[in-house]
Amino acid sequence: MIEFSKSNVRYTYVHDQKYSSEVVDIHHIISRRSNAKYFFVYTTTLLVLACALYLYAYKEKSISLVYCSFLFDIFLVKSLLGNPIKKESVVIMPAFGVQLETHYVSGKVIRYFVPIDKILKPVLIECVTPVTCYWTLSLIIRGESEMVLVFKNLRPPVKILVHVWKALCAATGSNEETCAHAE
Repeated sequence: MIEFSKSNVRYTYVHDQKYSSEVVDIHHIISRRSNAKYFFVYTTTLLVLACALYLYAYKEKSISLVYCSFLFDIFLVKSLLGNPIKKESVVIMPAFGVQLETHYVSGKVIRYFVPIDKILKPVLIECVTPVTCYWTLSLIIRGESEMVLVFKNLRPPVKILVHVWKALCAATGSNEETCAHAE
């Protein structure tokens, strides 16, 4: 049963309560795919291949040009489209731990489990790079030198991250005032 849902241009947030009790709390961030990107990539690859076939057929160039353009097309499609992510989920089980899931369009699912007693606190961090600025949600883990990113591939806005952050604070037993959250 969907308890809460929120959307923007790139992402949809769904707070899912599958079970009637408060045992499992599930948060999904679903990526909205853009058909324009796929149209652009496939149109570009067809144009490159068509130009190579034209040069081979009418200008009597080498067949290796067609093979090279075909390899370039494969590289272009693979690098621009890659292995797109359908959604990332956080499954919070207060008695056991937190399971982080990444669902790919191909059907592949990668799961990572963090026991609840190893989580010191969830934190919202503002990441600044030379090109962009974005928020991320991380878990500080006892005995680890690096934090665990909750959403490794998607970069949802802070308005969506706050809902997951509050649920993680409640599950780990840390109150929201002591959790690191910058306004």
